[in-house]
Amino acid sequence: MTAALVAGLLKLLCGAQARWLGTAPSAEVRIYFANHTSNLDAVVLWATLPPDLRPKTRPVAAKDYWTKGRVRPFLAQKVFHALLIERHKVTVRENPLEGMLAALDAGFSLILFPEGGRFPGLEPRPFKSGLFHLAKQRPNVGLVPVYLENLNRLLPKGEVLPVPLLGSVTIGEPIRLGPAETKVDFLERARLAVWNLHLS
Repeated sequence: MTAALVAGLLKLLCGAQARWLGTAPSAEVRIYFANHTSNLDAVVLWATLPPDLRPKTRPVAAKDYWTKGRVRPFLAQKVFHALLIERHKVTVRENPLEGMLAALDAGFSLILFPEGGRFPGLEPRPFKSGLFHLAKQRPNVGLVPVYLENLNRLLPKGEVLPVPLLGSVTIGEPIRLGPAETKVDFLERARLAVWNLHLS
């Protein structure tokens, strides 16, 4: 009930509906990877998924942001079931990949942002290596590119309250790591898969 209400409010706020290009909603385990410009990115993408997919899709989010205050931890744990990861003091014990692999093996899809941080430009910046390692260790999981637009204007950096504005969520055809594809080549291909959705 709470999750449906929050999803409805998010979609009403940003006016975003998912536009599926070359693929369709599926209950199979997937990794949705997107450009990152706003703290609303993960939750808006989650909200635009069909209701039956939301409980099985976990946003990968920064622990330092989503554990502050009272509202954020409640939303992260009880509504979005976010997988909170350490960004600043990553150790062997707190390797973010371990939690992601465990979630995938438990049947959850993930939402993640391979740029590693928020950047205001239209074109995604070079991707960090996490997506490559996930693709290599779970080759049967489809990697679904997503392009998010205008969400940084909905919740500008440093702001607390969102500004109503029309945002867009474009979801593309899944990709997979090629048998002999290098990390550099794969990460650039994945980045372009996201960027090309903006151009389509």
